Amino acid sequence: MSEKLQKVLARAGHGSRREMEAWIAAGRVSVDGQIANLGDRVEADAKVRIDGRAVSLKSADDLVCRVLAYHKPEGEICSRKDPEGRPTVFDRLPKVRDARWVAVGRLDINTSGLLLFTSDGELANRLMHPSNEVEREYAVRTFGEVTEAAVQRLRSGVMLEDGPAQFDYIKSAGGEGINQWWHVGLREGRNREVRRLWESQEIQVSRLIRVRYGMIELPTTLPRGGWMELSLEQVNYLRQLAGMDPETRSLLGADKHSVARAKVRSAKIKRAVRKHKTTTGKPRQKPSRQRS
Repeated sequence: MSEKLQKVLARAGHGSRREMEAWIAAGRVSVDGQIANLGDRVEADAKVRIDGRAVSLKSADDLVCRVLAYHKPEGEICSRKDPEGRPTVFDRLPKVRDARWVAVGRLDINTSGLLLFTSDGELANRLMHPSNEVEREYAVRTFGEVTEAAVQRLRSGVMLEDGPAQFDYIKSAGGEGINQWWHVGLREGRNREVRRLWESQEIQVSRLIRVRYGMIELPTTLPRGGWMELSLEQVNYLRQLAGMDPETRSLLGADKHSVARAKVRSAKIKRAVRKHKTTTGKPRQKPSRQRS
């Protein structure tokens, strides 16, 4: 059965569906030797190339949906390549065969914490769609006095340059003096929205960490620059949020090779963290996970 070209490419992990539509419109994709057009449909045996390079297409039945939780450090950008040579969030991820990792949303360069990656571009596309409104939780360290009136305004809503915005909740999480920690919830993903909300009250954010995406929490044992693969149960929680059928397979299966695979993953994570330290020249700091 034929499917839309951009959907097939996104599912194979070449990018989001929107990115694939842009590539097709730019003439970068060909099907069976002909430049593709938006709206083209393809069969499973179609010969597809991106920028002249043959790509592997997989049906939904062939694809094993995988999701990684990555502890993004400050100083990394959410792009595959950077003209300025800055480190990216893709630098330390494990290799994936016949696909590639697609980030579910973004965190700005000065924000650390939980970032999800999936090998299923369709899942990423649906989770990022504004209609899903998946709640994100952030740990925020503010610098300066925070009045109760300012907190109430952030709860009830303020006007930003791109429209009204508000936190779903805001809770005090301790601190000393003029440095205070807060936990805030937000269902939108507008650019720098958490920082801009605080800045609307003339309050400086000195540290920002995403600690939760939906029900997926940043593991307290996961070091900055490290990653871990989510369980089948967690993957299916995300697929349910996205309105997709459950996955039945996992590469984390409990078989005779699972212990060896766990050791290999652990070694890869340690190498990734060492690479992070070498790149940044800074020791790893453990984020605050205080809860109110």
